[in-house]
Amino acid sequence: MPSRRLLLARWLSRTFQRPMLARAQDHLWQRARVEIGGRVFLRGRAPLVFRSDRLGGVPVRRRRGARQGTLFYIHGGAFMFFSARSHQGIAARLAMPLGLEPVLPDYRRAPEHPFPAAIDDVTAAYRALVAEPDARPIVVAGESAGGGLALSLLHRILAQDLPRPAAVLAFSPWADLTLAGASLTANAETDAMLPARRLPDVAAAYLAGADPAQPDASPVFGRFRGAPPVLIQAARDEILFSDAETLSRRLAEQQVAVRLDAFPQGLHAFQLVHGWVPEATAAVDAAVAFAGAALGRRVRG
Repeated sequence: MPSRRLLLARWLSRTFQRPMLARAQDHLWQRARVEIGGRVFLRGRAPLVFRSDRLGGVPVRRRRGARQGTLFYIHGGAFMFFSARSHQGIAARLAMPLGLEPVLPDYRRAPEHPFPAAIDDVTAAYRALVAEPDARPIVVAGESAGGGLALSLLHRILAQDLPRPAAVLAFSPWADLTLAGASLTANAETDAMLPARRLPDVAAAYLAGADPAQPDASPVFGRFRGAPPVLIQAARDEILFSDAETLSRRLAEQQVAVRLDAFPQGLHAFQLVHGWVPEATAAVDAAVAFAGAALGRRVRG
């Protein structure tokens, strides 16, 4: 039985956020609205003492201090919205129980900077991060478009023989920009947040004519043999659930230790509202425990 807060979150999203996302608007105006909402509502309860830095020429937000590794968090937002600042709350919530420093790359966003700008920036920041003497072990994480970027980054890490992360966490990843997933149609009415009819326009704005069936854009086509453990979380009633299923299956086919947490009723990337929605808090706790096991580290209370 879903909690009252989850039901309320779904109602709020369906009533206010989904209609806003369904309307074709000036992307700068929409970006500003989304960013303000993110900074206000996604702060979480963790102390947010972050500073600006650069890694590989890419702006990042990080929370410096004594660290025993790094949580490299890639924010979502359809490759167009949100920022490193808006997602400091979820990054801190994942990192702190594991003794990791949260680092968030502020990658260039579409449509001003189309593919492959985002994955190039994320890769450059990761490459510079692993060169820092105290950066490892590293856990890579992200949600929605950021979850897709996390898996595309993993594909590049393996292809370029970069130091591997200890684990990857992907929340509701947008992992197939060919838009072949059956859930795009099957869950078009049940998804409380994302309007399915807008995804082709968003994908086109990001790709700018590039082939969507390449791993840098759609990690469902990636090569992952030798990858570290991967956790994927998604709601069964969201339009991107097929992406999570397909990604999980293809990772397993390549002998990757992958776990898919499929929630019967949820909200796209609802991990962002941890601390308010009990199911979201439980999902984040499960992700922390998964990363802790991969690190061989006890989770701090």
